[in-house]
Amino acid sequence: MRIGELARRAGVTTKAVRYYESLGLLTPVRLANGYRDYDEHDVRLTREIRALSRLGIPVEATRPFLECLALGHRHADDCPAALAGYRDAIDELTKRIEGLVARRAVLAAHLQEAAHRNSRLSPPTDGGEPMTDYTSLPADLPVPEDDGAAAHLPGTKMPHLELHATDGATVRLDALGAGRTVLYVYPLTGRPGTDLPEGWDSIPGARGCTPEACGFRDHHQELLAAGAARVYGLSSQDSDYQREVTERLHLPFGMLSDPGRGLAEALDLPTFTAGGLTLYKRLTLIVRDGVIEHVFYPVFPPDQHAGQVLAWLGANRLC
Repeated sequence: MRIGELARRAGVTTKAVRYYESLGLLTPVRLANGYRDYDEHDVRLTREIRALSRLGIPVEATRPFLECLALGHRHADDCPAALAGYRDAIDELTKRIEGLVARRAVLAAHLQEAAHRNSRLSPPTDGGEPMTDYTSLPADLPVPEDDGAAAHLPGTKMPHLELHATDGATVRLDALGAGRTVLYVYPLTGRPGTDLPEGWDSIPGARGCTPEACGFRDHHQELLAAGAARVYGLSSQDSDYQREVTERLHLPFGMLSDPGRGLAEALDLPTFTAGGLTLYKRLTLIVRDGVIEHVFYPVFPPDQHAGQVLAWLGANRLC
């Protein structure tokens, strides 16, 4: 077969085939007219080179694998020399990974220093760089006003929306289960080493997601005893980010990730923009048998909100 057909069947370019030949990895027969003539074995070798290259093995290092096939083995990695090729490739990748990890650590240190250079900082607890304290609230936070953006929600059915939870489960919002669900919606949770959007503290109702989460953590058992069948937090942050927060704060309930803000679209929930991000305004839904029974909006102060929800549940116990 001609070089073009070989390249097409093996999924490579004719230029790649010529390069393989220059390294001696392919040795086609030369016809009387000077044209190269490839066979099925050449197709197999070319496909093997392509597959190994995708694994990160340099083309020049595929020779032991091709020689293994030439010896009649069924698989290119049936020979000890091929296994050694795998080990060499793994060692090279390990070195590259270690180098990238070291560079990442340096970049993170620069980010930490730059992001908090002009921020209000809490004293370091381990002798290292100071860290922003997300667990406490400044005394001068602006109080959010009720703009009526959640007045339409009581009595509304929850939408058919599936969201990923931090425990790996998929939760359907219109099938949360019998009884009451406390679903608190928040903008975003800060964490060490990650700066909050510029001007965060000046946005009414923005600051306080970590204290709010800690409040629901500390009152979790009381909330269940007062009639809540389950508690969830929800934000537009991804599950990996939420999982770190859940583990760091030892939250006994799951967080739901809604990066596309599907719930906002379905229920016309209020949002705001900060740092180029569109985020949920803080509110809490009490969902009973798939219908929104009560809404807390606006929520302030967030560190006392779990107690407010607990008081409402206590005053509105189910028979």
